[in-house]
Amino acid sequence: MDINSLNKKLQGLKPKEILEYFIKEYGQEAALSSSLGAEDQVLTDMILKIDKSANIFTLDTGRLHPETYDVMDATNLKYGVKLNVFFPINKDVEKLYETQGINGHFESIENRKNCCGVRKMEPLKRALAPLKVWITGLRATQSVTRTDMSVVEYDENFKVIKVNPLINWSEDDVWDYIKSNNVPYNKLHDQGYPSIGCAPCTRPVKAGEDIRSGRWWWENPEHKECGLHAK
Repeated sequence: MDINSLNKKLQGLKPKEILEYFIKEYGQEAALSSSLGAEDQVLTDMILKIDKSANIFTLDTGRLHPETYDVMDATNLKYGVKLNVFFPINKDVEKLYETQGINGHFESIENRKNCCGVRKMEPLKRALAPLKVWITGLRATQSVTRTDMSVVEYDENFKVIKVNPLINWSEDDVWDYIKSNNVPYNKLHDQGYPSIGCAPCTRPVKAGEDIRSGRWWWENPEHKECGLHAK
C-alpha cells in the first residue's frame, strides 16, 4: 500500500486508532521513538494501553537534563516496562571532543550538526534499522519545518514509513490528554520548556515566543532540526 493510500485509509481516525492499525499490522517492526517530551508521553500511554509489549525506544545522548531521566524512570514504573535506550558510540563521542571540544556546537551550525550526528543520528539509525514503521510525536504547529507534514510519510533518509498520529493536535490537546490520563511528564514543561532536548541546547521560552525558540536559540528557525526529521 502506498503512502497516499495509507493517508486516505486513515483519514479522520483518532491517534489511538492510527496507532492500533500500525501496531496490529507491523508488531515489533513498528516503534515509537520517544524524546520523553509531552507528545511522546501521550503516545506512550496510548501505545501501552494497546499493547504492553509494544516497541518504544529513546536516545540517551549523554547530555540530557536530570528531569528527563526522572520522567523515564516514572514511565517505566507506571507502566511496568523498560523503555529501550540507545546510546552514542563511545569512540565517536571521544572523537567529537577531540575535534570540537565539549561545547563546540555553539560555534557553528556545522559543529552543532556534527554533535547531533554523533549523539542522535547514528543511534537513531541503529534503532530504526530493523523497523518498517517509525512512530513520532511531531505536531504541525511545533515548527516552521513541520507545517506541511502528513499523518503518514515515507522517510527517505531512514527508509521507513513515518507515522505522525498527533500531527493535527494542538498543544491544548496534548495537555488535556496528559491531565485526563495522569500521564507522567517532564517537569521542565512547568518551568517554561515546551520543547526539551539536550541540556546545553535547550532553554525556557517566554510567553508569546515560538515553542521551538528555546531549541538551538542561536540559529535561524529554518535550521532548527537535528536531522532526525529533515525532509
